[in-house]
Amino acid sequence: MKALTRYCDNGEFGGYHYIDFPIPECGPEDIIIRLKAAAICGADMKHWYADLNGENKSETLNSIRGHEFSGVIVKVGKDVKNWHVGQRVVSDNSGHVDPNCLATMKGDFLLSSNKVNLGLDNNYKQFGGSGGFAKYAKIPGEILRIHPQAIWEIPEGIKYEEAAVLDPIANAYKAVAQQSHLLPGQDVVVFGTGPLGLFSVQIARIMGAVNIVMVGLDADVPVRFPIARELGATHCVNGSKEDVVKRCREICGENNLGLVVECSGATIAMKQAIEMLRPNGEVVRVGMGYKPLEFSINNISEWNKSIIGHQAYDTESWLNSIRLLKSGAIQVEPLITHRLGLSHWKEGFAAMADKTAIKCVFHYDEADKDTKEYGEPDFPDDYDFKD
Repeated sequence: MKALTRYCDNGEFGGYHYIDFPIPECGPEDIIIRLKAAAICGADMKHWYADLNGENKSETLNSIRGHEFSGVIVKVGKDVKNWHVGQRVVSDNSGHVDPNCLATMKGDFLLSSNKVNLGLDNNYKQFGGSGGFAKYAKIPGEILRIHPQAIWEIPEGIKYEEAAVLDPIANAYKAVAQQSHLLPGQDVVVFGTGPLGLFSVQIARIMGAVNIVMVGLDADVPVRFPIARELGATHCVNGSKEDVVKRCREICGENNLGLVVECSGATIAMKQAIEMLRPNGEVVRVGMGYKPLEFSINNISEWNKSIIGHQAYDTESWLNSIRLLKSGAIQVEPLITHRLGLSHWKEGFAAMADKTAIKCVFHYDEADKDTKEYGEPDFPDDYDFKD
């Protein structure tokens, strides 16, 4: 099979390479999935930017990429009891956790020490490089022993493409519904117009926020602002041209803005978020940036404001996100702007970079005529991809 892989040396960012790769072998407790949809995430973009010119010469295979993926089970190990061939499933991308870690015991598996994420972290030596940007992926039996909800069955009525982006849906659900203290009737400001921001808009709408303000930049105006409005944003503020703090305060008033969801990772966004909050307000920081803060944060002490760090999701996040998706309360289709064969991966990453894409979903499009494959059951597919 073909696979989009990452190479790097000594922990440095490395380049992506689209190469021939052996199909994963199924151990007695493992599950093999035939990938049906896999989406590009912001974390994938971070590593793509590291080698835009294709000049990375690293020789150490890090992983197969792609951690937002769904598919159908085509093989189960002889000791697997609770799963069977033909089930449609989605991975929460857990690959390895420390079973003795407190986070693991509490069900926060992606906060576990020594965690390894399928399709994201360096996992080649442990799992043969399992990830979603390929034809097959292996779900290790080790993780299923510790964390049975490392994969979820996709309910009838949810498409593979929709299920593949449950990762950012569950992230947004945890950030807004589980970590904040948002009450119906309050207002919310969301920084960042990517999938995390747009799903946060939807969760805020479901929870009864009155004004939901999306903050973006010039590049977001043509594509992302209209979709934000379609999904529930009542206002869009262009930070390239407007005074963001002033405009958000005008929209929300003095007493109503108790929550800012910061999904951009930009230092200026954090500064503006703290400034616009009312006393006792909260910032949930979802996005990640790599520049130090160069401003005072005394304001959070002066007015009892809180900054809440966010990472990933838990089992409750997934359970409720799947129910919301199945009910139609969460919409995915407006965010899927590009569908491409995996062999066109460069085109997909370029579209994400210039913001003409919000979510790009890959479907495996190689013939692999000379590769011995798993026998696949005769099951209906919800997206008949043609290159």
